[in-house]
Amino acid sequence: MAPTKDTMFRSADMALTQLYIANEIGREVVSGLGELGVMDFRDLNAETTAFQRTFTQEIRRLDNVERQLRYFHGQMDKAGITMRSIYDFNNPFTSPSASEIDELAEKSQSLENRVSSLNESYETLKKREVELTEWRWVLREAGGFFDRARGQTEEIRHSLDDDDAPLLQDVEQHGQGDASGDRSFSVMNIGFVAGVIPRERIAAFERILWRTLRGNLYMNQSEIPEPIINPENNEEVSKNVFIIFAHGKEIIAKIRKISESLGADLYSVDENSELRRDQIREVNTRLGDLASVLKNTKSTLDAELTAISRNLAAWMVVIKKEKATYETLNKFSYDHQRKTLIAEAWAPTNSLGLIKSTLQDVNDRAGLSVPTIVNQIKTNKTPPTFFKTNRFTLAFQTIIDAYGTIKYREVNPALPTIVTFPFLFAVMFGDAGHGVILLTAASAMIYYERTLQRRKLDELFSMIFYGRYIVLMMGIFSIYTGLLYNDAFSKSLPFFKSMWTFDHDGAGPTATRVEGYTYPFGLDSGWHGTDNDLLFSNSYKMKLSILLGWCHMTFSLIWSLVNARYFHTPIDIWGNFVPGMIFFQSIFGYLAFTIVFKWCVDWAKAGMSPPSLLNMLIFMFLQPGTLENPDQPLYKGQAGVQVVLLLLALTCVPILLFLKPFYLRWEHNKARALGYRGIGENSRVSALDQDDDEVHTLNGNRESFGDDEDGIAMITQDIGHGEDHEEFEFSEVMIHQVIHTIEFCLNCVSHTASYLRLWALSLAHQRLSIVLWDMTMRIAFGSTGITGAIIMVVIFYGWFALTVFVLCVMEGTSAMLHSLRLHWVEAMSKHFIGDGVPFEPFSFKTLLEEEPVE
Repeated sequence: MAPTKDTMFRSADMALTQLYIANEIGREVVSGLGELGVMDFRDLNAETTAFQRTFTQEIRRLDNVERQLRYFHGQMDKAGITMRSIYDFNNPFTSPSASEIDELAEKSQSLENRVSSLNESYETLKKREVELTEWRWVLREAGGFFDRARGQTEEIRHSLDDDDAPLLQDVEQHGQGDASGDRSFSVMNIGFVAGVIPRERIAAFERILWRTLRGNLYMNQSEIPEPIINPENNEEVSKNVFIIFAHGKEIIAKIRKISESLGADLYSVDENSELRRDQIREVNTRLGDLASVLKNTKSTLDAELTAISRNLAAWMVVIKKEKATYETLNKFSYDHQRKTLIAEAWAPTNSLGLIKSTLQDVNDRAGLSVPTIVNQIKTNKTPPTFFKTNRFTLAFQTIIDAYGTIKYREVNPALPTIVTFPFLFAVMFGDAGHGVILLTAASAMIYYERTLQRRKLDELFSMIFYGRYIVLMMGIFSIYTGLLYNDAFSKSLPFFKSMWTFDHDGAGPTATRVEGYTYPFGLDSGWHGTDNDLLFSNSYKMKLSILLGWCHMTFSLIWSLVNARYFHTPIDIWGNFVPGMIFFQSIFGYLAFTIVFKWCVDWAKAGMSPPSLLNMLIFMFLQPGTLENPDQPLYKGQAGVQVVLLLLALTCVPILLFLKPFYLRWEHNKARALGYRGIGENSRVSALDQDDDEVHTLNGNRESFGDDEDGIAMITQDIGHGEDHEEFEFSEVMIHQVIHTIEFCLNCVSHTASYLRLWALSLAHQRLSIVLWDMTMRIAFGSTGITGAIIMVVIFYGWFALTVFVLCVMEGTSAMLHSLRLHWVEAMSKHFIGDGVPFEPFSFKTLLEEEPVE
């Protein structure tokens, strides 16, 4: 029988297949199937560690290549070189051969050695340049230090004879010395330490020296005016030059240790001025030579990285795909006797022909005479859930999948969500003007879709772009509901003549209904600006919310009937759906009926005051058979109908509680009495022990082999390939049913009330829009002349910005989240099973989307 066509209504029909692949073409087969992206491979080596699997060495080698490519990418970012986009390649997703992978690995290794060597040389030279630059600043500043210090040497010498007076303090007290200051520091046994230290550490450096040496030192420091570049991270660091004079070798050694511990770099400086000038000339000469060498090294390194950047994106794609191929091969079982790889995978039944043709192409290219065998297994394992989506339906399907995975072959809530989600959003967001803004933004994202997909987007905009088709639908429905509400940027749209005429008398304006005329579409524009506008729209939207909630929940509850019929579980129909539907309609279906009935009656013409529906519900439950106003019922026989409906609702509660558990218990006892085994008692048969006979039997399960004209062997095998099922426990079933009944009955009340958010958010959105208009554009329209024109332009831009960011973005996000809650909680709880297994096919396209090459 031909497989059913894949639709969004139910998940695709899945088949569990076994593949028998010659070891020589295992990589090519998996690579070809990765291009298709329709097979979800099962791990047949789950009990084997990653280090014990067959292709661990290949994965390690590819990990090393991937590390090298990341190293190239990091060096390019450091050098400011842009990588060529993956979209600039003609066909970047074509899988290479094994020899090309080996060639890429060797090339990557040689390029790493080359780039690493150049980079190491450049960093070494850069460090040397920084050292020479700092040394030059030390030599320049040291001249001034020595000139000032020589004038104080005599004072320093006198201070050394007094143990009670610190060196620095004595120098500061006595000032300049005499001609004896020309004597050498070495003759006076005074040493010095010169170097460079980061500026933020200079204060701590001075405090530590002062406390350690008790002030027996003389220190001078000055700032280096230009920042020093740190070659390790290319960050600018502000530094100071310092020189410290002290007496004695031990103190000088202690100063050196303190300096080095705080990250200071020490340099040698000659106290002789002539020798210092020679040092400066030597440093300048070496810096000039270093600059030329650095320039050549940098140009060579940039040339290498530029050449790599032309192909790096394609190499990264190739390595990702190759690594994924071997990781998938590690899920396969290896038959050492036959030298065959054996795989199990779920695949859509409609794709089996495409899989077969792909395997045939691989066999033909390899020139093997041994065919690849595809063994289709009939099993009672739960297949994974897969829906074929397109760009439009993907975002809606993602909304449902975020809540839970749909059970295999149950009704997909994403299909009606395409309409109901944006519609419920629009009920809360209803404004034609704001809907035009959403529609324009979504249309722009769709028009520039390909361009935006190739760019790196920030997290917030990428989420909006992913749901661009949802925004498109929300914009369309918002325009529709805005026209129904007769509301655009808080102003009415008088497309048609009002059905009310206003007469002005001494008491004020009064409205009179035009006989024989009804406003053709939506809310009458005459209501805008009236004193009772808010009272009328509140009542109208509140009742409308109840009606929409009743329709949505009834619609969702019917899907449980569709699921029960499909899965052939009549007890779910008679034990859950029928009593649940009667209970719901007896109370809230009746409430919806009374709302519509009350709208249909012209109470003013009948000379009666309309009854309160809220009080009607209260009397229905607290005083059955009585009415608030018995003389003016809503309709004839109202009290008796309400008693019957209440009895029906109460009768359904014990049916919901007991029918399904006791029926399952009776069915289980009947099956045991007949001697039937449980589903999970079938023995698992592995296809790993098959022989190559034409027809044979495994454990009483018959197989049929066929060899089609393309040389791909197709096998259909019916084996007890089952899952372990729990034993029937009546107590657990009963507890589950009690919880389900309590939740259903209470949720009927809470969920109906929850739809009042449609009214509340619609009211809030309309009021905010009116307040924003009154505080901005109404003021602008009151100004005239040139000043008024300028004020109008300024206020218009402010009003439009606030409209977009507050009313469209913030209010739109709020309405979207509330619409999402109505679907996840109020609607899907009525029918959604959600215990499915997600279909996760081995797909190169999905892999590159999850880990894009930037």
